[in-house]
Amino acid sequence: MSPEELRALCLSFDAAVEDFPFDAETSVFKVGGRLFALTNLGTRPLRVNLKCDPEDAVRLRAEYAGLIVPGWHMNKRHWNTVTADGTLPDRLVRELVEDSYDLVVAKLPRAERLRLDRP
Repeated sequence: MSPEELRALCLSFDAAVEDFPFDAETSVFKVGGRLFALTNLGTRPLRVNLKCDPEDAVRLRAEYAGLIVPGWHMNKRHWNTVTADGTLPDRLVRELVEDSYDLVVAKLPRAERLRLDRP
């Protein structure tokens, strides 16, 4: 997956925004003010921190050792760092980004979730 494709994917979700709270290079993708993806689109290999169900996180790390690892500078129980340089299937990376978005949306207050559901 290219950096441009990853950025477009993250921004394709309802109410998703890109922010740069840390520095000009670190893209933080949020929904409802909450982080669902964190990456530096200029680094190689391309890596992205994504929220993950704790049980799935452990399984993914075992299944894709070295390509999916505990989240760098994040809560290791709930975050994975995913290498998105083409080694993993793009389909899997897309699913992991979508899962991260969905986990964050599920924790938003009900009123906020309802606003996301409206066209």
